[in-house]
Amino acid sequence: MDLQEQKAFFEDQGYLIIDHLLDSNELAECRHEIERLHQLAAEVDSREESRNNHFQREPFSGDQDSDGLPVLRKIENTRAFSELFSQLATHPKLVAAVQNLLGEDLLLFRSTLMLKPAFHGSAHALHQDSAYWPMEPPSLVTTSIALDDATPDNGCIKIIPRSHHWGLQEWGQIAQAQDAPLADRKDIDLSKQTDVPLKAGSAVLFHSLMVHGSGPNQTSRSRNTALYAYFSPQVRYVPGEGQARERSFPVISGLNGATEHTLVAS
Repeated sequence: MDLQEQKAFFEDQGYLIIDHLLDSNELAECRHEIERLHQLAAEVDSREESRNNHFQREPFSGDQDSDGLPVLRKIENTRAFSELFSQLATHPKLVAAVQNLLGEDLLLFRSTLMLKPAFHGSAHALHQDSAYWPMEPPSLVTTSIALDDATPDNGCIKIIPRSHHWGLQEWGQIAQAQDAPLADRKDIDLSKQTDVPLKAGSAVLFHSLMVHGSGPNQTSRSRNTALYAYFSPQVRYVPGEGQARERSFPVISGLNGATEHTLVAS
């Protein structure tokens, strides 16, 4: 597809697959960095620092460690801990793909590593990202970059195409036990759900209203993903009760070369 066809497909279906985003050398660097971040997580655990909530353990693995390292479900705000994953958010191929969907000016809402460790990777219940994000209108683009081959066996992402047309809905707890159903809502037709397998280095971009989830990883291979969420500065920050009234976001492109942009709730 050319750029116009990609945008039209995304607007209709709610997702877009970008093949060969990262090469083998870039993937190797990412995997090495994930090993380093697990070491850092062990140190943070031992020091009980306030930032340890950024390193979230698998909730259904108990206190079990792997080779002396914590079994992690995800690492939030990777920009704060890793120059490599901070720079990955600005990868030229990725930025160009998102700009085609959102426009020249891009802000970064989220930078996360989603980790499905071997044998312990929990299921992620179906949900919409925007149901948990204080941004209006709910029109962000989430990018999920496969750092390992993602298959149905090791818990690749599942989507319901065109579900971004449903509008914003309420959802429950995302992390689920490996044998839990991905949805307990009777109004969701799971026959429309489809797996999105990806080769390592490829990515799926999806609308923040897209209904998606993922199965468990019970294989002997970890399935790791670098996740970034982007938005246009036209999107407003609408914090809930008790949340800060203003928030600054990194500028990925545009905005006259600024590095940070602050949004203030009205």
